[in-house]
Amino acid sequence: MQNDLLLETIKTTLQKSKVEKLAAIASEETFSVKDLIDLSFYHDEQIGFRAAWILENVYTAHQFRFLPHALYFLEKLPQQHNLSALRHYVKILAFMTKKNTAEAVKKVIAGYDTDHLVEVVFAWLIDEKIPVAIKSHCLNILANLNTKHNWIREELLQTMDFLVDKESIAFFAKVKQIRKQFSVSN
Repeated sequence: MQNDLLLETIKTTLQKSKVEKLAAIASEETFSVKDLIDLSFYHDEQIGFRAAWILENVYTAHQFRFLPHALYFLEKLPQQHNLSALRHYVKILAFMTKKNTAEAVKKVIAGYDTDHLVEVVFAWLIDEKIPVAIKSHCLNILANLNTKHNWIREELLQTMDFLVDKESIAFFAKVKQIRKQFSVSN
């Protein structure tokens, strides 16, 4: 399956089962993770969203196929402006930065200069146009990257205090979870 065929395949509405099948196809190298990343920036936002959704499924179910393209993903992430695709991007990054992520992923994150990512994620967190689901993953990412950038903790606590009254109850619940995570890690 080449990029054109992939494009034709995801032009139509996808069910979760088809997304999982396409993720499995990507894992068999019929089309590459790089193709999915590139298609997630497609001018038709629905196609971009579907490509990002498949990409998330590749990461969660076939990580060994995602890993060779992890640096490309990290480079492209700040350029993602399709909010539907961005939700999947930040979810992937939240998985990548978790404490219990695979050792190979930990090595990628440890060796990557995450300063720019941290700036971008903080910017998304305070952007009023960014949906709460994305902000929730941003909180996770920043809390997870605190082990690499110890200054994040104080900045994030202040930012959460500022945002907690401006956002939804779901955001408040995530803030409580992050505060608990920080108190446990002290």
